[in-house]
Amino acid sequence: MNATRIRILAVCLFLAVCVDAAVALGQADTQWVLQQSTLTYHIVHPLHQVDGVSHAAKGKGACQAGQCDFLIAVPVKSFDSGDSNRDLHMLQVTRGGQYPMVVVNTHVAEDVSASATIHVDLEIQFAGQTVKYPQIPFQLVIQGDQATISGTIPATLTDFKINPPELLAMPVKNDIPIHVDLTWQKQK
Repeated sequence: MNATRIRILAVCLFLAVCVDAAVALGQADTQWVLQQSTLTYHIVHPLHQVDGVSHAAKGKGACQAGQCDFLIAVPVKSFDSGDSNRDLHMLQVTRGGQYPMVVVNTHVAEDVSASATIHVDLEIQFAGQTVKYPQIPFQLVIQGDQATISGTIPATLTDFKINPPELLAMPVKNDIPIHVDLTWQKQK
């Protein structure tokens, strides 16, 4: 082979590799939108137990270069425990007027889809505090362009510097686990 043919072959090979890389990178850029959400906090008092539920979370995710970044936000006032007085008191205790949103940030490797259980680092902003929860396990189910994630965040009132509310001079337990069910839709 003469030098010109080798150069042409090298240029063609280089261009083919560049095109393949560009196509692969273009496919890796993925956007996700939160389609459905159920967030449930659980409070235990010596006399009863209460669940507050919200379906009002909004969220977006973006995957690029093997890393996915997700942002989820839910209004504090959207949680419903079935008792409007209790919900109003929850807003006061959590400083919901001053900090009206719960915001969650997380970063996930894009290749987690091969696992049924994923471990996620969460950063949660709530009641004027930012708390990090490392390696929280979530169940992941992928069906076509949808991904459903469910699990429980082991939150406590003291994590967010919230004084436990009392009823009949008895405080609620410090633990407020938050069960999460989120369905994400891949955008095309």
